[in-house]
Amino acid sequence: MNEPFILEATGLSKQFRGFYAVKDVNLSVRRNTIHALIGPNGAGKTTCFNLLTTFLTPTAGTILFNGRDISRSDPATVASKGLVRSFQISAVFGQMTVLENVRVALQRKAGMTWAFWRRDKSLKVLDTRALELIEMVGLTRYVDTPAVSLSYGRKRVLELATTIALDPEMILLDEPMAGLGHEDIGPVMQIIRDVAKGRTILMVEHNMKVIAELCDRVTVLQSGQILAEGTYDEVSRDPAVIEAYVGGAND
Repeated sequence: MNEPFILEATGLSKQFRGFYAVKDVNLSVRRNTIHALIGPNGAGKTTCFNLLTTFLTPTAGTILFNGRDISRSDPATVASKGLVRSFQISAVFGQMTVLENVRVALQRKAGMTWAFWRRDKSLKVLDTRALELIEMVGLTRYVDTPAVSLSYGRKRVLELATTIALDPEMILLDEPMAGLGHEDIGPVMQIIRDVAKGRTILMVEHNMKVIAELCDRVTVLQSGQILAEGTYDEVSRDPAVIEAYVGGAND
């Protein structure tokens, strides 16, 4: 693909019973960058994120992924095209081991989605890649541990591993630092940096220090509309952004 932008939203709007949660948003995410979507509480970030990942259908506007209109598509279809979302709340199979969780994601990528009934031996072909991903996110010592036994932070990085297993071109992260202890934030940031190599990431995040260190570009929403856009340094000095964040800059 030669287009500089991998994801483009034009005139994106979502109305709920006469109220616009998102209105006339124009957003372009440059390929192979980490782009943040931020804003004070009630700014419309979650709705915008749900629209971009096709969990909601827009009232108006278009969304292009790799130049193709996905505005009226569905999450499974866009995932197959290379746009995958990671949720704010960890979504892993609790009774499966770390290895089994990653292998399930690899089964889907390999077209073996309905292979749960197969003998374990027949799925061993996926183990090499699964173990590589598990090592990448620092979970090697937990490879045979049921996911339910992991700490919250480790469940989050396991979910990242399962997301990467789908080999997406673009990953959308919904508050990846939410609920993490201070000691987990640095390692998860490094994992995101590693994941971003050769990929595009769009993330909703409240931790401004994380955004300052990780993100190439930042879009600020307020009341469902874009308030500012630019580098972190640019938007953090914008008077309108400062006013919007009074009393909540460190949320």
